[in-house]
Amino acid sequence: MNRSTVLSCEELKAITGYRRPADVARCLREQGVRVFNGRTGPWTTVDLINQAGGLEPTTDSEALNPRHVL
Repeated sequence: MNRSTVLSCEELKAITGYRRPADVARCLREQGVRVFNGRTGPWTTVDLINQAGGLEPTTDSEALNPRHVL
């Protein structure tokens, strides 16, 4: 995967500090992150976390040719 890197339940536990999968999912949902339920627990992507934080994903062409504002 490229920019939409999937974050597993174990990674999300480390990020949030919660140990139980239900607590991890609740914490992320309360912050506006879209979370999916998988066989091994909740998961999401870096892009969905960034989106919840107000950042818009860039396209590959924007990443290669950024517009500089002076």
